[in-house]
Amino acid sequence: MTKPFSLLWAAAVLACSILSLDATAGVPYAPVAFQNASVHDPSVIRTGGTYYVFGSHLASAKSTDLMNWTQVTSSVSATNKLFLNGSGNVLTELAETFNWAQTNTLWAPDVIRLADGRYYMYYNACEGDSPRSALGVAVADKIEGPYVNKGIILKSGMWGQASYDGTVYDALKHPNTVDPNVFFDNGGRLWMVYGSYSGGIFIMQMNPADGMPLPGQGYGKRLMGGNHSRIEGAYVMYSPATQYYYLFSSFGGLDAAGGYNMRVARSTNPDGPYVDAQGLNMANVKADPAKPLFDDASISPYGVKIMGNFLFERRIGDAGTGVGTGYVSAGHNSAYYDAATRKHFLVFHSRFPERGEQHEIRVHQMFMNADGWPVLAPYRNTNETLAPIPRGFVFGDYMFVNHGKDISASIKKSKLVTLNANGTISGAASGTWTLQGGNQAEINLAGSPPFKGVFLNQWDETSKSYTVAFSATSRDGVSIMGSRLPARSDMQVVQAVYGELSLGNTNAVTGDIALPTSAARDSVISWASSNPSVLSSTGQVSSPASDVNVTLTATITKGHARVVKTFAVTVRKLRGMLAHYTFDGNLGDSTGTFGAGTVVASKIDVAGGSLIYEAGMKGSAAVFNGATGVRLPDGLISNNAYTVAMWLKPAQLAAFSTTFFGARNAESWISFLPKGHDFAGGASMLWSGTAWYDAGLGMNIPVGQWSHVAFTVKNGAVSVYVNGTKRFSGANFPNVFTTNTGVFALGVNWWDTPYKGSMDDLRIYGTALSDSEVASIAR
Repeated sequence: MTKPFSLLWAAAVLACSILSLDATAGVPYAPVAFQNASVHDPSVIRTGGTYYVFGSHLASAKSTDLMNWTQVTSSVSATNKLFLNGSGNVLTELAETFNWAQTNTLWAPDVIRLADGRYYMYYNACEGDSPRSALGVAVADKIEGPYVNKGIILKSGMWGQASYDGTVYDALKHPNTVDPNVFFDNGGRLWMVYGSYSGGIFIMQMNPADGMPLPGQGYGKRLMGGNHSRIEGAYVMYSPATQYYYLFSSFGGLDAAGGYNMRVARSTNPDGPYVDAQGLNMANVKADPAKPLFDDASISPYGVKIMGNFLFERRIGDAGTGVGTGYVSAGHNSAYYDAATRKHFLVFHSRFPERGEQHEIRVHQMFMNADGWPVLAPYRNTNETLAPIPRGFVFGDYMFVNHGKDISASIKKSKLVTLNANGTISGAASGTWTLQGGNQAEINLAGSPPFKGVFLNQWDETSKSYTVAFSATSRDGVSIMGSRLPARSDMQVVQAVYGELSLGNTNAVTGDIALPTSAARDSVISWASSNPSVLSSTGQVSSPASDVNVTLTATITKGHARVVKTFAVTVRKLRGMLAHYTFDGNLGDSTGTFGAGTVVASKIDVAGGSLIYEAGMKGSAAVFNGATGVRLPDGLISNNAYTVAMWLKPAQLAAFSTTFFGARNAESWISFLPKGHDFAGGASMLWSGTAWYDAGLGMNIPVGQWSHVAFTVKNGAVSVYVNGTKRFSGANFPNVFTTNTGVFALGVNWWDTPYKGSMDDLRIYGTALSDSEVASIAR
């Protein structure tokens, strides 16, 4: 007897929720794990079953599965093993390159294996503020080196002198000789594509016997760019599946605020012409010389934008933890086609939302759509296989991102759309969808040409589960992505929001409270206050004459579902000092506003540790043994105006060891370091991980003696003091403490070696003290 379809579908959904099934294969999967490494501008090569990536600053890593990476090298130094041999190192081997480029580091290299079985590394260096660069090649018998220099191939930036084509070097039309990619075409000819900003991206033919350029080419042929347009990181991949050469490049600036995004064009010939999905010749891409330098508006219409800044945003009540999954300034990619599996991979570096300039390698699969254009899988590679997906698995709510064509630092956060069973799309976008051939997607949105791509099953790192996703691109060169959310009723949604909704520590509120007004699946949160004159329904606090207890009521609604949650809030009279930890034999707050600290071991969230007390500057002091910290109450600071002051007597100076640490989350934090990182010369510093703000003091507080340290913050203005003297002042300091849920600790964080030394008289104020006020407490 055949079961009705509705019962079969219900059974399938239940099986997926219980076993975490791959919907396309019906096979249970264990949770997926990754091992990350940091290589900027990764260029991929496979040899002997192992993938290697080589990148800027002579960093490299390797993997056997494109998921778990092992760092091989990390910086240009005399000990980097890629060039380390009995007679020298990279600094001596490439001395001519460094001297010409007036730099001590290297930019994005490329490694290829030629017919002689040896590995050829095309290295390059650039002065940075100008296109004074050198590009050369070094050779090794083994992929991990040591590489021996064969010499410089090309130079740029020879101001006032003849260049390789016989004319005086002109940065508006001649290339910056960096970022090489060397590849074989389908007929066995060897090519090198290279260039960055300046005169654009060029290509020249190489000799496959020795890896050097064929004579008489000058700089070669320009493929795109010029007039200092922000285009770089060119990489060519041939796909036997479509018989096209695909030219990848990155538009925009590479840092977290640069708007880096990856684009692609294609050609039937390795040296072009390359065109985009609109049929536009990429040779016409140039910045407008009449506009300011690095004009992006002139180049943004060109190329198929396959990915820009985006975030599949996790909202209150959604599965998982954190802000969600997404990228910032992802780019400078390489690409790989696996002939055995007929899979295409894109390998790139990326920064991440709320993680500043920290970057890691990412690998995503690519799939060729019905028009022969690559579409990028929304989530990172787990070596999944494109397989048929039952139509019933496609219905539901999706996080939806439209990457557009802009070059912008803004992060495109996902919107909620629903792919309905009748083939329509509703929510933040409207239109229709179809599933063809088991996994081919066609999505029609109002006002846009059709988007063609794929539906596939992928691992979502945020929810830690498999889900149906889609990726598609249009003939306008715009890409869209979607990730299906678990099936939930409206009541299940509001109950999930109810369970997660929190205001943090509400026992001692002195500043405004951030009250969320929306949550999972566009559910709505409305607020009411029992005493709006003290604490408004929008979270604004008016400091009362004495402490006041207020009830905040949150009403969570979605459709006809509705739940109510209340919060007891104590609004404190604003005192000069919010908290005062004297360390006189205990970890209590002498103001009575906050609770006592708790001894922990070597990390914020690791139990254990042992704290003792000794004579300090004011009564007793706490002694940190290098394996112990103190977890302070959450929510000590909850606004963007505060002062932290303390006495410190380090027993040693260890880089990155924190004294006072505060964080909104693991990506957004502040830390005072007696010894900072190398970019601050190892000096004492106030450090922030939101935007990697370095407030270096130009000196170190001394070992074995007491120093008074204080820092004040007020709406981005920051000052740091030692013994009452201002040692640093600056602007645009990150606003980290925007909630009452901040985590605070002394001597430890989540990552680094604990502080070893003594600490006394920690004071936290709800205002930014003046210079004279700081000086008065430093006595």
